[in-house]
Amino acid sequence: MSVAYTVERDFRTVSEFSAVNRSPFPIDMLGDLASSQGNVRNFLEQIVLAPLNDEAQEEAGTAAAANALEALGEVYDVGGEELATGFRSVAGAEDAAGGARVLSQPIPGVERDQGAAAFFDVDNTLVQGASIFLFAMGLVERGFIKKRDLAGMIWKQLKFRISGAENAADVAKAREQALEFFAGHDVDEMVKLGEEIFEEKISDRVYQGTRDLAELHIQAGQEVWLVTATPVQLAQVIAKHIGLTGALGTVAEVKDGKFTGRLVGDILHGPGKKHAVAALAASSGLDMSRCTAYSDSANDIPMLSMVGTAVAINPDRKLRNYAQKMGWTIYDYRHFRSVTFATMRWLSIGALLAGVVGGAGLVGKRLWDANKES
Repeated sequence: MSVAYTVERDFRTVSEFSAVNRSPFPIDMLGDLASSQGNVRNFLEQIVLAPLNDEAQEEAGTAAAANALEALGEVYDVGGEELATGFRSVAGAEDAAGGARVLSQPIPGVERDQGAAAFFDVDNTLVQGASIFLFAMGLVERGFIKKRDLAGMIWKQLKFRISGAENAADVAKAREQALEFFAGHDVDEMVKLGEEIFEEKISDRVYQGTRDLAELHIQAGQEVWLVTATPVQLAQVIAKHIGLTGALGTVAEVKDGKFTGRLVGDILHGPGKKHAVAALAASSGLDMSRCTAYSDSANDIPMLSMVGTAVAINPDRKLRNYAQKMGWTIYDYRHFRSVTFATMRWLSIGALLAGVVGGAGLVGKRLWDANKES
C-alpha cells in the first residue's frame, strides 16, 4: 500500500514571487534569469540544483521519508521507525488480501462514516481461546503438524493461564514457531484450509456479545478491523466470515507463493498493534478520537489508549484494574458450566503441572485465582 504525501507548490516565477515578498535585488536578478526557463521550480531543479547521482538521490529520499514519518508519527505518539513498521503491516495485510483493502462490502443504504473505525483484538476478545492454536488443531488432524509440536503450543497456553496474563516473549516465540509450521506450504492452500478449519473449530467459539458490538459499528457505517498477532491470512478468514472490513495481523514472508517461515517485521503484539493502527489511520484519514478499540489483554493498553473509546472485553486482571482506573467500559462474555466443575478442572491441570515443574502450592493458588477472576 503506498501512502502519498501532498506538498503544495508555488508555480509563480521568481519575479512574481519577489514582487509580492519585496525580495532584494539578487532574487529579482534570479527571476530575470529564470524567466527564460519557464517555471522557477524547473529552473532550480534542472540547472541550479541538479541531482548529483542516484546514490545521493536515494539518500535524500530516505532522509525525507524518515522526516515525514517522524512528523506524522508525532500525531499518533509513535516514532518514525515504528510507524514505518506499521505501514509494512498494513501493506502486508493488503498483499495477503490479494490487493483488496476491504474484505466485506459496506451495507447498502448505510451512510459511510469515513472518519471513525473500530479495532478488535481476536483471542479471548472475539474468539474464545487462541485462534492460532485452534487452527493448529485442524492442521494436526490433517497431518500438517505433529502432535508433539501441538503439545508444545498447549504448554505455552497453560503458562499464560498460570501467570494470569500473557508474557510478550513467550507469545512472540509461540507465534514464530507457529509460522514455522507454514514454511514451504502454498499460501492459497493454507487460506483454503483456514476457511475449512474456521467452520470446524472457530465459528462456534465466537463470542456473540463481541460480534454484536462489531455489528453496531458496521450499522453505523464505520469500518471494523481485527488487530491480532495471529497470521494475517487466518485473521482475514475470520474477518471475512464475520463480515468485517479487514484484518491486521502478523505478516509472514511469502516467496513464489509459498511461506518461507520468516516474518516481515515484528509479531503484531502489544505496541506493534498501536503502530499498525496508527499507519492505517494515517493512510485512511481516521480521526482517532472517534475510534473505538476492544481487547482482553493488558498487553493491548497501547492500542486501547490511542483511541477515543476503549473497551475491555473478558479482561485479564491487570487490564480490568487499569480499565476501572481509567473509567473504561468492561464487558465479560465468558460462561462456565459450573463453578465446581471449572475449579476441579483447573486444579487437576495445576496438579499435573506441579508434578512437572514443582511448586504445587503456587501453581494451585494461581489457577484458583485465575478461575475466580474469570
